[in-house]
Amino acid sequence: MTSQAQRVAIVTGASKGIGAAIALRLAADGIAVAVNYASSQKPAGEIVASIEAAGGKAIVVQADIARPGGVATLFDAAEAAFGGVDILVNNAGVMTLGPIADVDDAAFESQIAINLGGAFRGMREATRRLRDDGRIVNFSSSVVGLYQPGYGVYAATKAAVEAMTHILAKELGPRRITVNAVAPGPVETELFTRGKTEEQIRAIAGMNPMRRLGQPADIAAVVAFLASPDSAWVNGQVIRANGGVV
Repeated sequence: MTSQAQRVAIVTGASKGIGAAIALRLAADGIAVAVNYASSQKPAGEIVASIEAAGGKAIVVQADIARPGGVATLFDAAEAAFGGVDILVNNAGVMTLGPIADVDDAAFESQIAINLGGAFRGMREATRRLRDDGRIVNFSSSVVGLYQPGYGVYAATKAAVEAMTHILAKELGPRRITVNAVAPGPVETELFTRGKTEEQIRAIAGMNPMRRLGQPADIAAVVAFLASPDSAWVNGQVIRANGGVV
């Protein structure tokens, strides 16, 4: 594998929340990062500025991974800037909660297009363009194991990502490209807290043996390991980074 300082990562949905923490952590580890955003240009630019101010290398790339050609645009930009790609972090996602009976077609299609379609397109493009000894880190969710009411469609998209993770790991094994997934529990981000009361958030935090919500940095640390040379023998796994909630 090339040295850590020469490696290049694409992080989808990296303008804020967990994605931003991942981009910052990988850059701190000496990896050049393509920071992807769909619509939040300003915060994505701020992440890149922070990385560069700390002496790292990063570019900002607008691309909608839910649309055909979006992921190819990301790889094109990263290759043009840094010469190749070694790591793909399929982080971008959306979550619309509600009982299955109440989920409308628009909410269903959006989650399928981004959470599942975006991850699929990322994996497909990575199989064609990642350098050997690379890393693919997908995002699932611990709700796949919790089976909480209201998360039916979201959990279904993530379960599908887990299935593709296991299969792609076997398909790419001969090239020493590992494929793993991280399945966070509740993490204190805008995506998680949106629409919830303080009482609901405290109750969810209380479900955890550690009596707190996860932080983006907790998840970024797991991704950093899976993206590193140290994880070469970890392949086809789903790591539930959730403090023990399930």
